[in-house]
Amino acid sequence: MGKMVRGLSALFWGLPLTLVIYVQTATTDWLDPLEWWAMAPPALITGLLLFGLIQMHSFQKQERIWIRALDRAEILAFINIGLSPFIYWWHRLPGVTVYTVAIALIVLSSIIFVFNLNHVLERLTAMLPDEALRLETKMFTSFNRTLLVAIPILIVAYFILAQFEYASDFIGQILDTVKRVGLWFMIFLLLMPLAMTMTLIWKIKEVIFNSIFQTND
Repeated sequence: MGKMVRGLSALFWGLPLTLVIYVQTATTDWLDPLEWWAMAPPALITGLLLFGLIQMHSFQKQERIWIRALDRAEILAFINIGLSPFIYWWHRLPGVTVYTVAIALIVLSSIIFVFNLNHVLERLTAMLPDEALRLETKMFTSFNRTLLVAIPILIVAYFILAQFEYASDFIGQILDTVKRVGLWFMIFLLLMPLAMTMTLIWKIKEVIFNSIFQTND
């Protein structure tokens, strides 16, 4: 259970730090003084997420559904580690197609990672004795996954509409509105499930942490 608490703590701090470092690396020059080493921070902070998941692997190894959920999340975290250095190179050379494709892949992979992480949390609470936490987790993880699925769907819909931008004034007006508020709306759609996922992680960690002390007593 101690490893479970460490794993949940790593995920709780790793999620917001990963988002901050990814965005800062992609949009600012704060890592340029590091030169080649500027690729390391995104990979290292993503490694913290993988570390957290690996720590959780020691819990209930006989539960196949739980272990499969962890395995999927670990694979996605590993993929993100491999793709994360491209964030820096895309910032340096945004016109290179390979880097742009890599950025699109890491965005998609990160969304799928958070989606699967919510499934991991749901499977974890299914093995804990706290019924209220189990119901709360099931409700919020379902809501989170719905929002996360909506993000790529809306992005695809935008690019499809962009192909018909000049076909009608109505489509043009929709695209103009999306260009003005679309980025902030997408950030909102991403931050909401991320914040709720962190809240669930904290609550689960507290329940497990308290159970350790009760057992010791």
